[in-house]
Amino acid sequence: MKSTIIIATAVAALGLSLGASAADQNAAEKAKTLCAGCHGPNGLSVNPLWPNLAGQKADYLQKAMRDYKNGTRNDPLMSPISGTLNESELAGLAAYYAALPAGG
Repeated sequence: MKSTIIIATAVAALGLSLGASAADQNAAEKAKTLCAGCHGPNGLSVNPLWPNLAGQKADYLQKAMRDYKNGTRNDPLMSPISGTLNESELAGLAAYYAALPAGG
């Protein structure tokens, strides 16, 4: 009985781990598609008008994107892009950029 519980727990943990990896991959793909044009492929912008995202705090990035989405902040590029993302995607993108090494 005890070994069955251990195995079940291990399988559940593996499933959660695989789900997180898929979510991370999805965030990375979204970042390459939506964000890299302005913020660089690694979250490091080559244009001084656009901020670096790599290494920023995830909570800050998620709040900023949420604020663009709901109109608290307004930008002709960021507002429409953020508007296409759901809360899970905002969190995934924020976590993705927060995990990248900061630069410059």
